[in-house]
Amino acid sequence: MATPGTVGRPTGGLRNLFRRPRPVTDAEDELLVAELYRQYHRPLLTFTLRLTGGDRQWAEDVVQETMIRAWRSADRLDVDGASLMPWLATVARRIVIDNRRSRDVRPPEVGDGPLENLPMADEMEGLLRKVVVTEALTALSPAHREILTETVLRDRTVNQAAEVLGIPVGTVKSRVYYALRALRVALEERGVTA
Repeated sequence: MATPGTVGRPTGGLRNLFRRPRPVTDAEDELLVAELYRQYHRPLLTFTLRLTGGDRQWAEDVVQETMIRAWRSADRLDVDGASLMPWLATVARRIVIDNRRSRDVRPPEVGDGPLENLPMADEMEGLLRKVVVTEALTALSPAHREILTETVLRDRTVNQAAEVLGIPVGTVKSRVYYALRALRVALEERGVTA
């Protein structure tokens, strides 16, 4: 427990830990971090809470990042009788500023709420429909399959289909009519209604 008048002032233990040449042992690192937290966590958190507008989680994150930076900079910090609080407060303030800038740059997060209400196409039903139509097409005569392939699947006009197949336009029209009737019957047999 700190004696009155020493809050915010490094004790001999912290001063000695900061002065150790790097690299230090894991035990010394743990002592340094524990002493930093013991002396500066509460005042730094209070300061950071004001910077973050009372957001405790954000403030805790900033304090943790500040302590990590203090630990990384331990060999460069001068702790001769002075408090580390000004240095820690400056680092914490810069972290908060950087966080705000990065939040301002990216679009706001809205969560999954709007996406949950979007209607989604049922891809499985479309796939099943394709399978059923393909199966129904195989039930047609080769002449009917051929005429539907040219007019519907290849999107050719009656005249173009007649030219490609080498048959008269009237024959194409009648084959399309009867092929569509046969396809409708084949689909109804498979439980698909138009």
